[in-house]
Amino acid sequence: MEKAATLHQNAKPNSKIGPLVRSTIRQERKSFVDDNHHDEPGELLVASYNVHKCVGLDRRFDPARTASVIAELDADVVALQEVDQRFGQRTGLLDLGSIERHTGLVPVGVSGVRDSHGWHGNIVLARGAVVEQLSQFDLPGAEPRGALIVDLALETGPLRVIAAHLGLLRRSRQKQIEAILTAAESKDGRPALLVGDLNEWRLGGRSSLRALAPKFGPLHADLASFPARFPLWSLDRILASPIGLVSRIEVHDTPLARIASDHLPVKARIRTGNTESFKAA
Repeated sequence: MEKAATLHQNAKPNSKIGPLVRSTIRQERKSFVDDNHHDEPGELLVASYNVHKCVGLDRRFDPARTASVIAELDADVVALQEVDQRFGQRTGLLDLGSIERHTGLVPVGVSGVRDSHGWHGNIVLARGAVVEQLSQFDLPGAEPRGALIVDLALETGPLRVIAAHLGLLRRSRQKQIEAILTAAESKDGRPALLVGDLNEWRLGGRSSLRALAPKFGPLHADLASFPARFPLWSLDRILASPIGLVSRIEVHDTPLARIASDHLPVKARIRTGNTESFKAA
């Protein structure tokens, strides 16, 4: 690992070995730790998981298995993607009542959907939280996409969660991120998280994530989460504003998670108890 890291640092951006080494580094690196990391009281565990409509790499539709991975995360707040059927009535696929009984995670209810769990397949689950406000909106682009903005009151403090699943086309993602940044600003200055499958692995000049800097980060915490069996691409992200709120990010890589979906979950520790920038309205 140390030798590979040295090669990565010395490789020129246009060299043929660069992409290969970067993929190797991402595949081996399972966690990111902030330079100023130390255990603090009041840290919140947040997770993101694209459940692939509860279909695993063995092609089995198994919502109970998906629920078991969610329980493994033991997170306080979870953003899920692809929780509904893609076509037709977009029926929800999970037993949310069972998940709540076994984990204490309560779904944030969306409005205007008949049989769906979420909004364009996105849902937020939270433990021990009061939902102060919920917004759901469509995102621009070639495919139907949407995002949720949830303001939560937690024991550790107030928090805004923006849950999204961005499009497959770079131009669409750029427009979608612009729309999210416009909608994400809270009136009371509370800290915010952007959580979900952002469908972007690049960090260079062509990256659709560039517009998020310097407001959201850490962008350089590019941990490989896709494909689940041999992860190479950093599609799933947990980004915070202000950036210093993230103390640690890691990929949840377990035998069950490696087969339950085509994505591995990612989870992060958030310093919600240290929000000097937050000012009550």
